[in-house]
Amino acid sequence: MKAPERVATARLILRRPRTEDAGAIFERYASDPEVTRWLGWPRHTTTADTEAFLGFSEAEWERWPAGPYLIERRADRVLVGTTGFGFETPQRAMTGYVLARDAWGQGLATEALRAIVELTPSLGLVRLHAFCHAEHVASAHVLDKCGFAREGLFRRHSVFPNSGLDAPLDVLIYARTW
Repeated sequence: MKAPERVATARLILRRPRTEDAGAIFERYASDPEVTRWLGWPRHTTTADTEAFLGFSEAEWERWPAGPYLIERRADRVLVGTTGFGFETPQRAMTGYVLARDAWGQGLATEALRAIVELTPSLGLVRLHAFCHAEHVASAHVLDKCGFAREGLFRRHSVFPNSGLDAPLDVLIYARTW
């Protein structure tokens, strides 16, 4: 089954990205050094980087039942971030989230991730997991609130290309299963 291209929550709209979103994605979060510090993908330095993400997103939506979603506030339709699914197999996917700085601390990541969790079983997934930097307390808190179980600590597992450190760093792995 294909996921809906648009999902509404109390305060948010999650929707499939479109080509015309490149400028807003770049401006709102993808080029911000503070926002991207603990992400696994390199900060966007040009809108061409963002356009490449949009190409990737389109390919994911074509290949799998879902892919990345953009997160907008319902009240004013302002882009506040992204979340979604990164399918690894038909039964297993990774998720994550990133929000623009002015959207931090409002419970929006939790609301968006809960929407992703609610979609998960209908897509045939039996496992949804997420990695977060071992010191990223806010991200870990979101995963806890959304019912993810902390499965462990992976030592020297992931390079965070925007952290200023070249060595792999420790990450926590969280998962939900159905």
